[in-house]
Amino acid sequence: MIWDSKVKEIILSTNSGQIGILPNHAPIATAVDIGLLRIRLNDRWLTVALMGGFARISNNEITILGNGAEISTDIDPQEAQQTLEIAEANLSRAEGKRQAIEANLALRRARTRVEAVKVISY
Repeated sequence: MIWDSKVKEIILSTNSGQIGILPNHAPIATAVDIGLLRIRLNDRWLTVALMGGFARISNNEITILGNGAEISTDIDPQEAQQTLEIAEANLSRAEGKRQAIEANLALRRARTRVEAVKVISY
């Protein structure tokens, strides 16, 4: 579990784009894409690198079942950058469809982690 608390707003990356979730949002279930999850607390934002999954919104609650998640402050910026460089190299060396798909997913995950540490919390 990454977070269990009341929040003011959530911005979530879905397979069809980003959605903002405020109190009294209509109930939905959606696939979650690899990307940033932004959580607005009282006066600041928390950023999470989310590695895809599913979200369900109902009765002023959101449940996200993620394939993986890291709070931005827990990510080592140098390690994230090195992982991104390795993922880029692996994609350029990928042979065949399966390797290319796996390398592309690894690259998307690595980019999300780098992006998460670059987001300024305000």
